[in-house]
Amino acid sequence: MRAVLVGAVESTRVALKCLAASPAWDLAAVLTLPVTLGHRHSDFVDLSGDAAALATRLVTVSNINAQSSLELIEDLAPDYIFVIGWSQLCGARVQASAPGGLIGFHPAPLPRLRGRAIIPWTILLDEPISASTLFRIDDGVDSGPILAQRFFHVASDETAESLYARHMTMLAEILPPMLIDLAHGRAPGVPQDERYSSYGTRRRPEDARIDWTAPVDDIWRMVRACGAPYPGAWTILNDSKVVIAAAYPVSLSRYRASMPGQIVERTDSSFTVRCGDDGGLQVTQWSCPADGALPVHAILGRESMTR
Repeated sequence: MRAVLVGAVESTRVALKCLAASPAWDLAAVLTLPVTLGHRHSDFVDLSGDAAALATRLVTVSNINAQSSLELIEDLAPDYIFVIGWSQLCGARVQASAPGGLIGFHPAPLPRLRGRAIIPWTILLDEPISASTLFRIDDGVDSGPILAQRFFHVASDETAESLYARHMTMLAEILPPMLIDLAHGRAPGVPQDERYSSYGTRRRPEDARIDWTAPVDDIWRMVRACGAPYPGAWTILNDSKVVIAAAYPVSLSRYRASMPGQIVERTDSSFTVRCGDDGGLQVTQWSCPADGALPVHAILGRESMTR
């Protein structure tokens, strides 16, 4: 079987390695973003080194539906196109370029949580279970028949980084056997049950601004959901943006006479902020993008974060 892979993130790299290692497949080319457009994905990965190591042709494209991209794909004549880690929708001509169709990957238990920003939404919604899903791409949003799906529990202290890594591990496990099934015509796909469908909407960096009047568990969840490889949960201190990379909830029973957003404690390596309930968030990793590193001694005990 002949394949073309389209993508520009870590899941693309996983798929590249799986396709290159499969004896049943000839990976004709990988279509990816140029490094100058890597900002389109917060988790962008430069695939040039991986492609070179695997002797795979790498082509950079900015628009998968552009005439030059379409002509390239048609010239490559793939049996299947794997669209894994690509933000643009593939138009009708792209879909018609491969007789076997398009295959996608989604980090959710489809039909639940179709759409955008699914790893952050999984944590923000306090979902107890997730799944890695391979499916046939159709004209809908992540709505095509399911080819392979692996469920797993989401930990109570899961972070975006840890959940992302677990999905990459799952993809590396479920993709190779599915490739064999596809090559032998044994993967018709199971239609999704629309009764259970739900959607995640796009999230922007400004959506991760912390409201210190919220309960500490909600704020901690925001920090965990929006961290690496995403831009991070953030707040304002002394007119400077502070991105909180790691934190955990603590009891503040002895600081009940304090206000939400107020810094009530600091150590050599952390500071604690009062939240909207009786809890506090002890911040252990943070950064100040505009001003560089912000050491603890710059966090004044009577200062407050802007809500």
